[in-house]
Amino acid sequence: MAVSDVEPEVDSADPAEQLVAYLDYYRAAVERKLRGLTADQLGDSPLPSGWTPLELLAHLVHMERRWFVWGFLAEPVPDPWGDHADGVDGGRWHVPDGVGLDDLLERLRAGGERTTDILTTTPLYARGALGGRFTAEPAPTLAWIGFHVLQEYARHAGHLDVARELIDGATGE
Repeated sequence: MAVSDVEPEVDSADPAEQLVAYLDYYRAAVERKLRGLTADQLGDSPLPSGWTPLELLAHLVHMERRWFVWGFLAEPVPDPWGDHADGVDGGRWHVPDGVGLDDLLERLRAGGERTTDILTTTPLYARGALGGRFTAEPAPTLAWIGFHVLQEYARHAGHLDVARELIDGATGE
């Protein structure tokens, strides 16, 4: 996983290589934003919407797995909506009791490794398998899924920028 706070300098004609570099970059940005927060700060919300930094991290872990593993590969996952209260799509974000920052960051890294493997071994024009998240044709292409997940990371990293500034004044990538 990238550890730099500098935008990737990969200049490749291979879009999969670009996606991998930017996904790594945003995962690392999310981790940087969360490191240094206390357990109370991770579990409290500075925002009117009420989500906490730890809930946002749980969402990102599940979101990536939903799109690439359960979605694109159609592999069964034990709790595809485990980031939502009661495991229901659309429910409020939720972190199960006993799950902390280190556990979720490890899951984020492991999910990133799985995503990298998928993006670097499968043509981006390939369509997702049916039977997991996708039950009707046409399932989206791997390229569409990759860019969707990238925009999720970019948007939520920005949310964490604002939350972190409200929590303790920290700014920057």
